[in-house]
Amino acid sequence: MTQKRDQWGSKAGFILAAIGSAVGLGNIWRYPYVLYSNGGGAFLIPYFFAILTAGIPLMIMEYGLGHKFKGSPPLAFARANKRWEWLGWWPSINSFIILTYYTLILSWAINYLYFSITQAWGDDTNSFFFKDFLKMTDSPFKLGGFVWPVFSGITIIWLLNWFVCYKGVSGGIEKLNKILLPTLVVAMIIIVIRGVTLPGASLGLNKLFSPDWSKVLDPKVWIAAYGQVFFSLSLAMGIMITYSSYLPKKTDINNSAFMTAFANSGFEFLSAIGVFAILGYMASTQGVGVDKVASQGIGLAFIAFPKVFTVMGGIGKLFGVLFFICLVFAGITSSISLVEASSSALIDKTGAGRKKVVSLVCLVGYSISIVYSTGAGLYFLDIIDNFINSYGIVTVGLLEAITIGWLFGASKIREHTNAISYFSIGKWWNVMVKFITPLILTFMIISNIVNEIIKPYGGYSQKALIAFGWSVVILGIVLSLILCTRPWKDRNITSYKSEEVK
Repeated sequence: MTQKRDQWGSKAGFILAAIGSAVGLGNIWRYPYVLYSNGGGAFLIPYFFAILTAGIPLMIMEYGLGHKFKGSPPLAFARANKRWEWLGWWPSINSFIILTYYTLILSWAINYLYFSITQAWGDDTNSFFFKDFLKMTDSPFKLGGFVWPVFSGITIIWLLNWFVCYKGVSGGIEKLNKILLPTLVVAMIIIVIRGVTLPGASLGLNKLFSPDWSKVLDPKVWIAAYGQVFFSLSLAMGIMITYSSYLPKKTDINNSAFMTAFANSGFEFLSAIGVFAILGYMASTQGVGVDKVASQGIGLAFIAFPKVFTVMGGIGKLFGVLFFICLVFAGITSSISLVEASSSALIDKTGAGRKKVVSLVCLVGYSISIVYSTGAGLYFLDIIDNFINSYGIVTVGLLEAITIGWLFGASKIREHTNAISYFSIGKWWNVMVKFITPLILTFMIISNIVNEIIKPYGGYSQKALIAFGWSVVILGIVLSLILCTRPWKDRNITSYKSEEVK
């Protein structure tokens, strides 16, 4: 007998969880730089076009698939067609791989939240981060010793992941997001309000939003816009399919997709204002251009900003605490969604209880994450993250669009979501899923491969890229195919027929 599926306690709980998954570290440290370096205000044109033509259509597709077939990605695809089960396993495995190194970044953020109280990073924030804190080795093949503060942070995050998902969908995930997400938004608003009143803030904001209309015609800018939207919304990672499978029979799919996408975009925009206001202040105090201090990723979060907080004096400590609280909270809501996407697939496949599966997933994931707490951890993260995102996730998104759009039939998903939503989507959605999104994602994959051939990623040796990049992508595919060969605990589970709402 199939065990009763978990369900959200309310629609608001589902929306907050979906937004919490979408709002992650990339919203704070990636989007502001992408906006700035791709035409400023002019970038908003391809960005919103990408949301409407790819982001929302794919989100509706994943919400619709999960809700229609009431299952995790492997189960949902298997119920659509038994031959497609492997396509559901691949994003679930990718989510697990991402989770193992995502906890490393969250460990850094937790440590820096502590450092910000005394501004322990000193004057040379670059040397402090790489040498004093991470104790980086000079090669990904040299592990070095364990970095105990990083190890401790990873342990804390995994315990939190385990506890929340162990408590279930409504009792754990929903309750956590109802607390963390509003707190995150309030903290970011405080940063923005104070940031825009800092001396020189206008330098950063003018640089950020001054439109460079010539870049609107640059294909690379459009690819950057689609890439930002695709990765920011947690698409093709199994998360949205999993979350929507916990929705009740009658729910509003179409409106939920629009709400999630625009709430995520709103937070990205808010973050950009705060980040560049502070960078403008930094540029003015140093007497240099904003382009000299603007950066993204770990460079922004753990090197540039700590330097700013030091220059600010007393108020810099408050800014530091608020900023790293934002990073920790944004990261936790995303890491919880990654645990759930991985666990839900195994729960459906094995018929085992949630508590047992979540405990196993967290134990195995924690064991792998420990390797990242060595002196080579940053190398592993950098290479694996690039290959999973550039090839694994993009390829899954392409295959999902082709499989659902062409083989299963886009109209079937559209008819399902329209029957239960407050407003209907038209045939334009079919065009997006069947043509526009596959074309864009195909171009992204080809561009990534060409760039990889011309210039290997990050200046790493081919040996390192094969060992920690290509091999991880291939491992995801192989594990997906192996898991397909294993029988479902409930052999009748994949013959389930969705109940259409009349």
